[in-house]
Amino acid sequence: MKDLNLANVQEAQDFERPVPGGYICSITSAEDVADKEYLKIEYDFAEGKFKNYYRELYEAKSFWGGSFVKSYKEKALPFFKGFITAVEKSNKEFTFNNDETALKRKSVGLVLGEEEYEAKDGTIKTRLYVDQIRSVDAIKKGDFKIPELKKLPATFATPNSNYESVPLPDDKDLPFF
Repeated sequence: MKDLNLANVQEAQDFERPVPGGYICSITSAEDVADKEYLKIEYDFAEGKFKNYYRELYEAKSFWGGSFVKSYKEKALPFFKGFITAVEKSNKEFTFNNDETALKRKSVGLVLGEEEYEAKDGTIKTRLYVDQIRSVDAIKKGDFKIPELKKLPATFATPNSNYESVPLPDDKDLPFF
């Protein structure tokens, strides 16, 4: 092994993770996925103790965790309009003109929830997701509800998970054998 000088190297530290709640965020990019009719939105926290959290995470681990999609398919237009209204209310004198690049650096209120997922190693972990998109004023006023944890269905159980598996009956108890 080569000779390492670790005297001036700071040990890796765990990041404190954001928790479910309402946050004032800034849109860092908006990309149109035209063939699927949605915008891929990336965001970061604009205020508070998690300000620039995803930028710092990216710099440390090359992973950007703050993103969501907003469909603009015909049946999803009411939800898309809600997103645009929240952005317009949060940014004085901003009017959306069907140019997704104009959303960059715009403020918006996001309500984050938490959901379970199965990791590659089979363990059950949690991650944040965007549950609601609100105006910055709504977040400041506390005009939102934090969603409950979205749990995986019990039928999702895997050998490595913490869920109980349901025992199967013996073949002799089955009427068709």
